Amino acid sequence: MVWTPPCFGGLRERAGEALLHRVAGPTAHEKRARIHETPGPRWFGPDRPVRLVHPDAAMYVGGLAALLLQSLHPVAMAAVAAHSGFESDPWGRLQRTSTFLATTTFGTAQDAERAVLRVRRVHDSVRGRTPEGVPYRASDPHLLAWVHAAETACFLRAHQRYGRRPLDPVEADGYVADMAQVARRLGVVDPPENTRELAARLARYRPELRATAQSRAAARYLLSRPPLPWPARLPYAFLAAAAVELLPAWVRARLDLPYATRLLLPLARPGGHAVVAAIRWIMPAAPRRTRAPAAGSRRHQSSPSGPSG
Repeated sequence: MVWTPPCFGGLRERAGEALLHRVAGPTAHEKRARIHETPGPRWFGPDRPVRLVHPDAAMYVGGLAALLLQSLHPVAMAAVAAHSGFESDPWGRLQRTSTFLATTTFGTAQDAERAVLRVRRVHDSVRGRTPEGVPYRASDPHLLAWVHAAETACFLRAHQRYGRRPLDPVEADGYVADMAQVARRLGVVDPPENTRELAARLARYRPELRATAQSRAAARYLLSRPPLPWPARLPYAFLAAAAVELLPAWVRARLDLPYATRLLLPLARPGGHAVVAAIRWIMPAAPRRTRAPAAGSRRHQSSPSGPSG
């Protein structure tokens, strides 16, 4: 255990609490206690890869990269711009997303099922038209599959680069399989089950991806105008550069990158490692996790019986 001077200990605690409440909301500790400590079967046993990836600070890089990648699908981006509140209520959206991930990854099977049903009800109510007049609905399996593939790829890639312990190839396939369990419950048809299938699925969407006015606005907002106090802007700038650098070159070429982000790209990896390490250091530890086996499965079976703090 590393000794921390008292003055730094107080700063660490205050910074960690502030970040936790930004990400998980004002009842963050109550949520964490309910998710981690409520007894009962889980969708994932304690040995599953998803339980290594999702609590790691590398998710901050992966989540931002996923938003940027997802924005390049014009139909998906139109739905996000019209219905998600990512600009009007960015912290609320982040808190809902983080709570969903934590609940499906670590919560009881009953709570995870409820979380998925809530998301599906929201998806059923989201429909409209793009600026070009193309109709969309959030429950469209094709759009759900795109969002799922982009998230899974970015979360995994961020963990492999910035995670405390990168996954080996078998574990990486296991993570994709774990995420597929959540995707099926959300309405995705035939989600990828391993990294090879995930790469192929993303490649199939590539002809549909392009920059739009809405994707450019999203990139400017996420990279240049984050809703953060000024002291947090510099570390966020390095986090944003790390997220952009994580994406394939052809994706970066289609994004409207601010000059400051382009300037930081050569320093993206060391900067990303530094910021992720700092987040890992300040964040308060989650409660002791209930080591319940995956619901309906033997404790050490090779895959969980259901889906993804």
